[in-house]
Amino acid sequence: MTGIDIGLFDYDRHNALYYFIMNADEHLYMRYGGRDARSADSYLDLDSLEIALKMGLERHEMYREGGLEKQARPEPFFPRDIPGLKKEILPTRCVECHLIADYEAQEAERVGKLDKRREMYRSPDIRTIGIALDVSNGLVVKEATDAVKRAGMKPGDLIVGVNGTPTLTFGDLQYFYDQTPRDSEQARISVARNGATKDLTIDLPKEWWWTDLDHRFWSVEPIIGFESRPLSAREKKKHGFDTAGFASEVTQVNRGAWMGKWNDLRTGDIVYAVDGVEVDEATQSCETHIRLAVTAGAPFAANVLRHGARMQVRIRTRRRSYRK
Repeated sequence: MTGIDIGLFDYDRHNALYYFIMNADEHLYMRYGGRDARSADSYLDLDSLEIALKMGLERHEMYREGGLEKQARPEPFFPRDIPGLKKEILPTRCVECHLIADYEAQEAERVGKLDKRREMYRSPDIRTIGIALDVSNGLVVKEATDAVKRAGMKPGDLIVGVNGTPTLTFGDLQYFYDQTPRDSEQARISVARNGATKDLTIDLPKEWWWTDLDHRFWSVEPIIGFESRPLSAREKKKHGFDTAGFASEVTQVNRGAWMGKWNDLRTGDIVYAVDGVEVDEATQSCETHIRLAVTAGAPFAANVLRHGARMQVRIRTRRRSYRK
């Protein structure tokens, strides 16, 4: 990726396979790729690739005949424009896709502009709002539940746009849906049904942007050394916690954290505050709050309920050592 214009070829870098279907003028017709936390190929198969390539040929004919408006090319941006990557990688190493994402996040952190919901939690899962696709048929909806069902989406609908931008493939849908601001309460999805296009307004659920980070590698993500489950509103009320808070029960303390004495947490502890904060409007999970609020490698103070007694526990986080 050393000499690639990553401003033009922009995508979620944590993908195993990603195609840009374009012409010699570098006019992008569509993207083919994308994934979710389940698998690198959840939305990829030969049938959907064939559909995308056929649509690409159709779009190319339209372009040649003047039927497509020329795109404004994004501002050129190269790996050398990312200071940390230029200093640490370019002199001696190949620039890999995932390195670009990590160094961009590190640079945003360095200059105080890191939005972790936007940078770490890339490519929100469309299943969270109730969309299940018939993958082999591109953007045909196989099942519509939850938020999209309430908005009027139906099985058999063909998704043709998100937030006003046309979509031809899952790669398009995921890329443009990912551009939805993380504090948004609604999104617009356009569907084709019986020869007509319908614009649906989706009421986004709380934490619609959250995704499992296990397949990602972020230097900016604090490694906390324990796992937990958020308490229900009833459980929080029973213990006297704010029901809007992120109080969570520790379900596992990682062996490395225990041996390294990162913390003195124990299974069954309830973490109900972090550095004096009990409520985070963005999440009701203490783990997610920590990942959003704590700088990787920094310590924090956790307020803990243990066997009915309240106490404070000092917790050290770790910053990932990236393979470079």
